[in-house]
Amino acid sequence: MSTRICLVRHGETAWNAERRLQGHLDIPLNDRGLTQARATAKSLTGEYFHAAYSSDLTRARQTACAIADQCGLALSYDERLRERHYGAFQALTYDEARQRYPADYHRFEQRDPEFVFPDGGESLRVFADRIHAVLEQIAERHRDQTVLIVTHGGVLDIAHRLSTRNPLETPRDFTIPNAALNWIAHDEQGWQLLAWAEQRHLNQALDELPNA
Repeated sequence: MSTRICLVRHGETAWNAERRLQGHLDIPLNDRGLTQARATAKSLTGEYFHAAYSSDLTRARQTACAIADQCGLALSYDERLRERHYGAFQALTYDEARQRYPADYHRFEQRDPEFVFPDGGESLRVFADRIHAVLEQIAERHRDQTVLIVTHGGVLDIAHRLSTRNPLETPRDFTIPNAALNWIAHDEQGWQLLAWAEQRHLNQALDELPNA
């Protein structure tokens, strides 16, 4: 019995365009992001979802609501699907973070699993454990069903590594575009990657930066 999960990164925000770290800060979609959300919703009209989940942050909620309205879905919001908490890096651009916190940025860039962002941030390992737990719970709850999850770039990074068994610290060699479709599955053998970064419905989508 296999659970199929369609993972969607939220549409573009102004801070995505500025290459600014959002984390748990609540940033809405920009005009392009709203257009992307509608395009993604239209691309999913042929799919039947037994359930739909979303991060509770506005950028994910707006994307999820567009899909739910198009596909007639009831949404459940779960704060465990939020982006990684970037602590003191939040609201800074990647260049600003590198300049202000050079030693910390190096550990972030190297994907050190034990590095914790200053001022209340999460380590990559703690973040991954959070995402593993919520994905396992959703898969168990919806055995032999198809589920939609709208979330964030960092979450998709963890989901891809979970389904391909790639370590947290290895450099990312896959894209995570805004509003693209990403499919994974779970059965008694574990997680599998089905399809990734499907974006035929999008005119343009920004990739998540590799070290995020």
